[in-house]
Amino acid sequence: MSFKTLREDIACVFERDPAARNTFEVLTTYPGVHAILHYRLANWLWHAGLKWLARMLSTFSRWMTGIEIHPGATIGRRFFIDHGMGVVIGETAEIGDDCTLYHGVTLGGTSWKKGKRHPTLLNGVVVGAGAKVLGPITVGEEARIGSNAVVTKDVPAGVTVVGIPGRIVRKVNSAAEDRRREMAAKIGFDAYGMTDDMPDPIARSIHNLMDHMHAVDSKISNMCRALNELGDDSCNEALPELEKETFVSLHERMKKEKEDEQH
Repeated sequence: MSFKTLREDIACVFERDPAARNTFEVLTTYPGVHAILHYRLANWLWHAGLKWLARMLSTFSRWMTGIEIHPGATIGRRFFIDHGMGVVIGETAEIGDDCTLYHGVTLGGTSWKKGKRHPTLLNGVVVGAGAKVLGPITVGEEARIGSNAVVTKDVPAGVTVVGIPGRIVRKVNSAAEDRRREMAAKIGFDAYGMTDDMPDPIARSIHNLMDHMHAVDSKISNMCRALNELGDDSCNEALPELEKETFVSLHERMKKEKEDEQH
């Protein structure tokens, strides 16, 4: 435990919570900050061999904050628990730097066996309110776990996981997304359905449509090549252009609906 680490734990609140106004307010009214300060001391006591005292301090912290962090857990720098009530972090949990947990999150185990039984969160992970990350799994860097998701399998870096059981709904720079963008550009379509601010069912439908069009396009290309080899040049004729106004009006309508939902 170092003074620098404690200062970082306090300073990171201002980066992730726009409601934070000053250091005094954060130190006196943020249970997530209180819990991490108690944990840092309890963890030091735990490794110093004063395990009963460490457990007593963590129990006191749970009474005061509603947040339960086992003193044996490993937590990196600039860790932030927002709101915090109901957060549970198990003994063998490992949390990297710059991670954020919201209220009701459980980093729990799925076995009563000793040894590694709680999850590992790598740097930059954010876990939404009510999510349960269970078992000795690894959540990759910069991954996002959606609210109320239940995750029991390893999560790759840079993805978003939602639902019960947890499933990946967005993967950064995936080959599938690149292929969809290429198909959208080919047909003159602004691929608005692939942005993060679109409703998930609409984005999923457009993704499926793009994947289907890519498969059809590949088959047509193969057939045209075969016809050309047989001397038939009918495939060389250009396809009729799509009316971009149709897509623009659809885009504007969906954008307006999204803005209405936010208001």
